[in-house]
Amino acid sequence: MVPEHLKILAVDDDIINLKLLKSMLRKSDAIDEIVEASNGADALAILKERHDIDIVLLDIIMPIMGGIEMLKVLRADESFKAIPVIVLTTDETKKSEALESGANDFLMKPIREKDVLHKIMRWTSL
Repeated sequence: MVPEHLKILAVDDDIINLKLLKSMLRKSDAIDEIVEASNGADALAILKERHDIDIVLLDIIMPIMGGIEMLKVLRADESFKAIPVIVLTTDETKKSEALESGANDFLMKPIREKDVLHKIMRWTSL
């Protein structure tokens, strides 16, 4: 079963990374909307307002609230536990910490389109 009309929350403080990610994601007919946040605190605020986000693509190193901290807050809240989170980072040493903190999956930057779309479809069609 291929999901349709997915709403994705992309969290990254780097505008260029967000633009690249959005251009990749827009190529998929299954993705309806891409919501952006520039740090974990903004992302949590968006998730509290919007209950229609299907998956989160999360950078680790960001100002204000980084990805690991956001994951811990997210996974401690019962209403967010079911939302899949894929961590996107240049720092492979953060992989185990991200997974232990509640990430569902992990992708190294630079991200390839087929890899990110494959992981999104995998986690949203379970």
